Amino acid sequence: MKERLTRLKSIRKLIKNYRIESQEALLGYLQKEGFEVTQATLSRDLKLLKVGKVSDGHNGYVYTLPGEDERQESEQIFIQDFLRGYISIDFSGNMVVIRTFPGHAPVVSAALDSLSFEEVLGTLAGDNCVFAALREGVTGMQFMASLKLKMPELDE
Repeated sequence: MKERLTRLKSIRKLIKNYRIESQEALLGYLQKEGFEVTQATLSRDLKLLKVGKVSDGHNGYVYTLPGEDERQESEQIFIQDFLRGYISIDFSGNMVVIRTFPGHAPVVSAALDSLSFEEVLGTLAGDNCVFAALREGVTGMQFMASLKLKMPELDE
């Protein structure tokens, strides 16, 4: 099965290029592109991409992507959530440990997931700690460089 980020890119492309009225139609397009995806996974993907439905001007609705302004605004909110909640970041091998204030780990983890860093396979949050698994071959230093590009105000 193709990776999640590739699937998300395909969903964006399909919504931009086709008049898609339902999840079933979108599932059909994705299957034609070689993706094996369930309706539940597609629903989560649409939520993550902040896909909405707007009137087509006749009697139906079609899927739309948020505007660039909305995407940048959402990204800034995730960055603020991350910066408010984290205390420190350390790494070893392909594992990153992010210490947070008590109760902030789920928010920091969700922010990291939502910012869609290519380097990150996934995150796991406790109460005051987030574990992020990095892709094969990605170092903690490379991840930190990417994180600082997106969050210049990040303190080490």
